[in-house]
Amino acid sequence: MRMQDKVTLITGGAFGMGGTTASLLAAEGAIVHILDQLADEGPKRVAEIEAAGGRASFHQMDVTDDAAWAAIVAEVHAAHGRIDALVNNAGISGSAQPDPHNLETWNALMNVNATGVYLGHRNTIPIMAEGGGGTIVNISSISGVVGQNVVHPGYNASKGAVRLLTKSAAIHHAKDGIRANSVHPGLMPPMRTSGATADPATRDKMLKRVPMRRFGEPIEVAKAVLFLASDDSSYTTGSEIHVDGGYLAF
Repeated sequence: MRMQDKVTLITGGAFGMGGTTASLLAAEGAIVHILDQLADEGPKRVAEIEAAGGRASFHQMDVTDDAAWAAIVAEVHAAHGRIDALVNNAGISGSAQPDPHNLETWNALMNVNATGVYLGHRNTIPIMAEGGGGTIVNISSISGVVGQNVVHPGYNASKGAVRLLTKSAAIHHAKDGIRANSVHPGLMPPMRTSGATADPATRDKMLKRVPMRRFGEPIEVAKAVLFLASDDSSYTTGSEIHVDGGYLAF
């Protein structure tokens, strides 16, 4: 059990890639707290985890709400006396808006994908430091490393912000026993909020740049998160793992 009794928060953990990650961490012994807006899927994910013998609870929350972060972190801390791991997985796609100059889309992408991660840091790091350390895994993207013409520039910018925010946290808080790393998924199953990147023709065109010539699976991202959240990566901080079939190797 690589996460035995580790008190773990995961945003966007009710469904999709985050749900797969929540289930895997619970299977590895973590006490999983799912933070998500999806009021129907959250309890279902908890029920699935518990049916498999794991431990989980659901907290409905908007990751852009600092007060909500503070309240839930306080609740989890009061229940367990510590927080061992944070997985910032929640995010929205940038491929649903064809106009790259749409300001509303820019603001939404930056608020959810970047500020949401920052608020996770802001509210959990002091608790981790007080408890002697912890691990943070932030989900960025290949879009946080390169520019693309199939997503709104706010998506690239927000995921790039996550990449560097992770490195900043690693440097600032190594002295507190806190490690921070990022995972950069490549071409995965479409998100609920996907637009152009859910179109089969667009996906096939993007796939031509992937050396492995296949799409990734959520479990492959989840396993990278497990490595970084567990003690297996005890000397790894400020690093990034590309789960992209070789996309960024070009």
